[in-house]
Amino acid sequence: MKQEIHIKPSGHTSFSHELEADRNRTVADAVAEKIERLIVDNVLKAGQMLPSERRLTEKLGVSRAALREGLNLLRARGLITTSHGKGSFVANLMSEAVQTTPMLHLLDSQPRTLFDLLEVRELLEAESARLAALRGTQADYALIARRYEQLTEAQGRETTPQAHARLDHAFHLAIYEASHNPVLVHTLGSLTNLLLSSVFASVNNLYHREAQKKQIDRQHARLFQAVTGKLPEQARKAAQDHIRGIRKNLEEIEREEQRLIRATLRLEEWT
Repeated sequence: MKQEIHIKPSGHTSFSHELEADRNRTVADAVAEKIERLIVDNVLKAGQMLPSERRLTEKLGVSRAALREGLNLLRARGLITTSHGKGSFVANLMSEAVQTTPMLHLLDSQPRTLFDLLEVRELLEAESARLAALRGTQADYALIARRYEQLTEAQGRETTPQAHARLDHAFHLAIYEASHNPVLVHTLGSLTNLLLSSVFASVNNLYHREAQKKQIDRQHARLFQAVTGKLPEQARKAAQDHIRGIRKNLEEIEREEQRLIRATLRLEEWT
C-alpha cells in the first residue's frame, strides 16, 4: 500500500514566519541606521526623548514590529535607554569621565588648568567656526542668529553670571553644530561642563571690567558675522582671537593678583 506523505500546514506557516522574521530584521537594521544617523547629525541629542512609536512608524514608513526590533538593536548597542512608562531616550555617547567633579575642582583651584582648557577651546572652536561658515545651512544660521540675539539682549538686563554663561555657551554650541562634523560636535558636547566652567570664568572675571566686556562683545559680533556671512577664514580667526583674548585677560588678572599678594607680604614684613 502506497504511503501518502502529508505536508502539514504548520510547516508552511513556520517557513512564512521565518521569512517575515528575516524581513523584519532587515527593516529593523534600516530603522536602527536611520535613527543612528539622526543621533550622529545631532538632530537627536543626548538625553532627548525619542518621538512616540506611532510617530516613528509614520515617519520611517515601517511596521511597529520592525520599529521595536530596530529600537532593541539600538538599546543593545548602548545608543538609547528606555524607562518604563516614560519612553526611550538618547544615551550619553561619550564617557562621562571628563565631566567629573575632580576636573571641575582643578579648574576652580588651579588657574593653569583653566588656561589649558582655553588652549583646547581655541583649537576646536577655530576649526568648528571655519567649518560652520563652509557647511552651515540657512536653518543653522537662523539658530545661530537666535542664540546671538538672546545673548545680546541679556546685556541690558540684570542677569546672573551663571545665566549669562549659559547664553554665551549656547551661542558657541550653535556654531559647533553648524560645522556638521559629528565627531567634533560630540567631542565638544562631552566637554559641556568644562566649557561652561571656562565661560563662567570669563563672564565672572571680565564682564564687570568695561574694556574687557566691550572687547568680548566685539569679538562675538565678528564671529557671528563671519560665520553667517560664510567667510570661513575670517570665522576661524574670529574664534581664535576671541579665545586668545579671554585667556590673555584672565592671565593678566592672575598676574595682578600675584603682584598684590607679593606687595601685601612685603608690607606685612615691615609693619
